[in-house]
Amino acid sequence: MGYQNLNVEVADHVALIRLDRPDAMNALSADLLEELVRALGKAQADDKVRCIVLTGSDKAFAAGADIAEMAETSFAEAFMGDLFGQQADAILRIRKPIVAAVAGYALGGGCELAMMCDIVIAADTAKFGQPEINLGIVAGMGGTQRLTRAVGKAKAMDMHLTGRFMSAEEAERSGLVSRVVPAKKVVDEALAAAAKIAEKSMVTATAVKEAVNASQEMPLAQGLLFERRLFHALFATEDQAEGMSAFVDKREAQFRDR
Repeated sequence: MGYQNLNVEVADHVALIRLDRPDAMNALSADLLEELVRALGKAQADDKVRCIVLTGSDKAFAAGADIAEMAETSFAEAFMGDLFGQQADAILRIRKPIVAAVAGYALGGGCELAMMCDIVIAADTAKFGQPEINLGIVAGMGGTQRLTRAVGKAKAMDMHLTGRFMSAEEAERSGLVSRVVPAKKVVDEALAAAAKIAEKSMVTATAVKEAVNASQEMPLAQGLLFERRLFHALFATEDQAEGMSAFVDKREAQFRDR
């Protein structure tokens, strides 16, 4: 089955998923989110895919949720239907690393979607924001929680309460994105990062993702113990033996994901 709101390509062990609703600035409609969950699930299940790149257009990664679609939603409908909950949970269950390549607007749900990814590479044109307050609502896919953890309470309050946008440069200084590159190079930079990740042991990459994500949920002492147990556990893998042997022998490791 094809996609109406996405373009998906798989090459060199990397799945490139591009949001494609140009007339709506890639607004996150229910149909787009369902397709995105399906595409990510297929990438997770595909043994040929070792890393995922998620991007939008030059003008917008995603300019937010589809307001026209939500405007007439009642509290009961939003609450009983768990609006955005199931899709967000499904995205967060993806175990393979996801690299976001963000150009243009990443606002509201678009900013939240970027923050669900594991690495965010921003074009110098990128603008991040959580302007839900202008619509009389609050962020609904983790914006108040992940943004605060990424940039701190002061900046998060500023963005959520005033609705102001954060430039790519400020986002990098604040820890929201890992690097900023020229807009023409942002997808290539993300693909290069994904290709580098794809060279690694997927067992180890999955453990890294779980450990770093756990740091956002656990007290430090519990997180340190979780990390140490993963560290110990990886000594049971063939990839650990191969990686250390390759280092000693001064050669490239040939990981087999075992």
